[in-house]
Amino acid sequence: MTTMTASDTATPHTRSSSSAKKKSANSSLIKGRTIWISDIHLGYRDCKADYLLDFLDNISCDTLYLVGDIIDMWALKRKFRWPQQHYNVMLKLYEMANNGTRVIYVPGNHDEPMRRFAGNLFGPIEIIEEHEYTCANGKRYLIMHGDAMDAYINLSHITKFFGDIAYNLLLFINRWANRWRKWMGRPYFSLAGMIKDNIKGAKEAIETYQNEAMDEARRRGFDGVICGHIHYPAMLENDGIRYCNTGDWIENCTALVEDYSGQMRLLHYSDQVQWREKEDAAVAQAA
Repeated sequence: MTTMTASDTATPHTRSSSSAKKKSANSSLIKGRTIWISDIHLGYRDCKADYLLDFLDNISCDTLYLVGDIIDMWALKRKFRWPQQHYNVMLKLYEMANNGTRVIYVPGNHDEPMRRFAGNLFGPIEIIEEHEYTCANGKRYLIMHGDAMDAYINLSHITKFFGDIAYNLLLFINRWANRWRKWMGRPYFSLAGMIKDNIKGAKEAIETYQNEAMDEARRRGFDGVICGHIHYPAMLENDGIRYCNTGDWIENCTALVEDYSGQMRLLHYSDQVQWREKEDAAVAQAA
């Protein structure tokens, strides 16, 4: 990752949490034409609502896309959990929508019941099952959560079951590793993401997902696709088709930001605020 500088027109500065809280609503750290976030999982234990709230307090954009799994209805069904910070995130999204930001909610598989209300409003927030977006540079993108691509990833029910158990274990390790890092004065780091990067089956599933998402965009005549779902932030291009994955607010705390020239960049926002431009550099810096 590369720390951002004050000279960037749509860029935040690296800052401490205390200094960020002192900033007024008119001194946003991050300004962009459009911002995409996904996989927040409000109601789930490992949702990083505190980092997300700080992020939302320090952005200014014309349009904010919520690209699915915003509310984790699966987790809420197992055990109802709704901390004040999760409630505050919803209030903040409402506030942004009421104050001039167009907020578009594209539901995912964890908040699938919201798809029934596609074409309607959730308060001031628009609900759309999929969306077409045109960047400032004229490129057309398909906006979707991405769970439809699961059909192309051949996993048995047993594999999926053990995958869920393994993922919950990864998040448990991630949670305690970052508590230790914070105690040691080290910055937040997605240990779960690093472990996934080194598991062959996970890497193959991610690559399949990416390829199928790009193929879907190509079949439908788009220049690219913007999605979430797999909790793996990435930007890549293949045969002229652009793939952008916003990541998540469980492991990676990332967002996709477009400036007014149409340039898109991935942003990591936790106790550090950094552009994710080189994944290998990110691992080296955080380790």
